[in-house]
Order: sequence, then C-alpha cells, then structure tokens
Amino acid sequence: MWTIALLLFAAAARAAIPNAMLRGMPSLPNLSAPERPHSLPINTVYYFDQLIDHNDPGLGTFQQRYWMNWEFYEPGGPIILMTPGEVDAYVYQGYVTNGSINGLIAQQQKGAAILIEHRFFGSSNPYDNLTSQSLALLTIEQAIDDLVYFATMADLPMAGGDAVKPGQAPWILIGGSYSGALTSWTMVNKPGIFWAGYASSAVVETITDYYSYFTPIREYMPQNCSSDVEAVIAYLDWMYAVNDTAGIRILKEAFGLGDLTHVDDFASALQFNLFDWQSLQLYVGPGAIFFEFCDALEVKDGVNAGPEGWGLENAIYSWGNFWNTTYYNYVCEDKDVETCLGTYNASESYWTNTTVNNANRSWFWMVCNQVGFYQVGPPKGQPAIVSRILQPIYDERQCVNMFPQAFSYPPEPTTAETNIMYAGWDVYIPRLFFANGLRDPWREATVSADGLFKLNTTVMPIYEGDGFHASDMVAENGNDDPSIAAVQEAALMYMKEWLAEWEPSV
Repeated sequence: MWTIALLLFAAAARAAIPNAMLRGMPSLPNLSAPERPHSLPINTVYYFDQLIDHNDPGLGTFQQRYWMNWEFYEPGGPIILMTPGEVDAYVYQGYVTNGSINGLIAQQQKGAAILIEHRFFGSSNPYDNLTSQSLALLTIEQAIDDLVYFATMADLPMAGGDAVKPGQAPWILIGGSYSGALTSWTMVNKPGIFWAGYASSAVVETITDYYSYFTPIREYMPQNCSSDVEAVIAYLDWMYAVNDTAGIRILKEAFGLGDLTHVDDFASALQFNLFDWQSLQLYVGPGAIFFEFCDALEVKDGVNAGPEGWGLENAIYSWGNFWNTTYYNYVCEDKDVETCLGTYNASESYWTNTTVNNANRSWFWMVCNQVGFYQVGPPKGQPAIVSRILQPIYDERQCVNMFPQAFSYPPEPTTAETNIMYAGWDVYIPRLFFANGLRDPWREATVSADGLFKLNTTVMPIYEGDGFHASDMVAENGNDDPSIAAVQEAALMYMKEWLAEWEPSV
C-alpha cells in the first residue's frame, strides 16, 4: 500500500519542468494516509492562525493547514511536529501514522504526531499569489518562526490539547530533506523549544555549485551505464570546447532534440535521466525508469555490457533511441521541445504563472535567494556524468526569468550567510538525531558528506544506512533493508532515553 502511493507520486511528478534542477528537489518520499480502518479521522484538516510576518505581527495572520493523529497519545507523551517542506502537504498525511518514523516514535512513546504545511506551499499561503512581493516573506527565518509560533501558541484539537505547550510537554521536531535541514536550523536558531529532533537526509550545508549531487548516483548506478554516460558527456563537452556546432547539432538530432536551440538546454535535458535516481527506494525493482534507461544503454542483443560499457558510438545511438521511443513522451507528453525543455523564453506561462500552490515556483524562490543547490557539472579532473557546460549561471539566469521584479541580473544565493546563521555542517545540538543514506544524491550536503568525518556521538548521533533519499522515514523500508532497520531502531532507542530525561518547566 505504501509502496503504491510512493510510485504513483513519482509518476505524477514527471510533468514537463524546463528547469531540470527542480526535478531533483530535495523532497520527501510521498506517504499518503493508509487505506485501513482508523480510530481517528487522520485526514481531517485543521487550521492554525499563523502570523504573516513574524517581524511585523500587525500584518495579521493566514490559515496554515495541519493534520494530527493522537491514536497513541497518553498524557505526558511527546508532541511530534513535522513539516514536509517544499510540497503540498495533503499527500503526506501518512507521516502522522506508524507507517513513518514519526508514528513509530509516537507509538513507542505514547505521543501525538502533527504534520504542518510550510508557508507558501499547498494551501497555506499568506497571500493569494506568488509574486516576488508576496514571496519576500518566504525565508528560512520565517519558516523557523512558524514552527516555533505553532508549538508555543496552538491549542491542539485533542483532549487536553491546550496544555501541551513546550515546557508542559516534550516536543520533538522531525524532518527529512529540506525539512530535515529546517529541523537542524530551527534547533540551532531557536534552542529550548524542541526537546529532541530527528533529521533525515538533512541538507544542512547550503551549496551554490552542488555538483556533488551526482556523486552518489555515479558511485551506485551500474558501472557500465555510468561509463557510457561519461563517454557521451565527454564528447559533448569536447565539441563545445572546440566550437563544433555541426557536431553538437548532429548529437542533438540523435536524441530527437534538434529543435532545442541552446546547447546548455540540451546539456540540461541529459540530466533528466539522472534525476530519476532520486525517486528510487530499496523496494523499487528493474521496472523503474532509471533502470529502463540503463538497460537501454547496456543490454544489446540480450547481452549486458561489461563495466566499461559498449563505447561512445553505441551509447549515443542507444541513449538517443531511448529518448526518441520512450523518454521524450514520458517527460514532455504533447509539448514541443522548446516549450518543454527550453529555458530562454521568459514569456512562457511556466515563468509567469503566479497562482498559489505552485511548489516549483515557491521552492525556486528559496533556491535563488538562500540555498542554491545548483546541480551542475563537476570541476575538471573529476569524472563527469553531467556536462560542464552547466554552471550556476545557467540556473541563476532562470531566477531572472521567473522573478524579474526581484532580479534585474542573475543573483548569487546567499549560501555562505545561510551556513553562518544556521551552522551548516558545523551543527552541534544535543538530542538531535541525524539519519542519512549512502545512495542519496543529497548525501554531500548532509553531515555524512564525504571527507567531513563528523563524529557520531551519544549527544548528537549520526547514523547512515544503505538507503536512498530519506529512506529511513518510511517504516516499511526497515523491512526491506537491515541497515535502515538499524537506523530506525537506534532512533527509537535514543528518543526513549532522551524523553526519559525531560522534566516540565512550567
């Protein structure tokens, strides 16, 4: 049941997105409410009067959606709060059940679980549009203050819910991916509100040129597939370096993308196959689109290529044929190539649509301003499965496309300031549990990044399983892999110990 919900979400997320990096947003696995009898109506939507601007309370409030499950709650138990981050929260209601790590903690500790929608996502909007003027209030600091204000002011809908504020009851903040980073940043920025935290695949270190997104993909994808992808990318980059426009045109035509005007848009389109890695989980088998892609490159006449692949000529033909026969329709549906994959026509509705519940637009605002994470080609001398044609300026130019009222020239996100303010990799907070996955493309922005060597301590545990992105947050993934089960068991152990230490302060 959970698996089906996750796969349906992955398929639905494939609508044409000309900005390739938004296909690799640091988002949680979808987890819808289970289709089973339940003692509580966990799909009931509640509303909290959240401040529009925490720096100017006089502007009033907006309705912030949340969901809650108190089936396991007993007085004295913890209140477990999570935002799913940069998404419409409606399809994440399963995170208040014991199908998630949140619900497992609630079940063990006799707590209640809450899912609250992030400002400017879904139906939780301070204003009725997503113009640059409105989005000025979409910042990390405002998001942190939302969580704190909810915890300290909300009267929860369960019996006794008006007497479980921090100090009266222990609160646990949970998040995964961006919302995992938000968990860490909140506990750094507003200490003393949340007694404990759980941060999965938490991208705590904001990075402008995040070429390392592709490192775990290259390491863990089939080696023959990565070899052939590297060959095609090296060929494209060589032609670009020597200004072989005729050769580039022939290569684009091999993929059925001859009408795509700009070479950087073509290089970006080739990333799409790699972004499919992020939708993988341990239970996903060879039918996943990512593995279809690799099979198309590496299986010839029923024979698998060796680790070196079949070579450049076959890779161009096979990869191009996969785009022509399968992948273009999968990505673009009935759109023409320039509308689907081009990024230079700023009059397209993709850039100009300011209606609410547009997660791509809201997240891109945060990307352009504070977090970066531009998934680009690596420095010279490193293996490349993504073209070095793609540099941060490619995405920064698109910030002007989408937000011309805010940016008259390509902006550089303030990642250094973000890391200084919220500690980034330098985080050291008692009772904050970090969980990461070896196969996660966001691993290099977490506290488990290669070369960081951050210590796993009993004060701030850091566990790493053999999973993908935020795999540990879905309970059933522990059934599929013992390393993820070990992460979940450790988290439950620490939460039990930490909650035993809590004492009321009011």
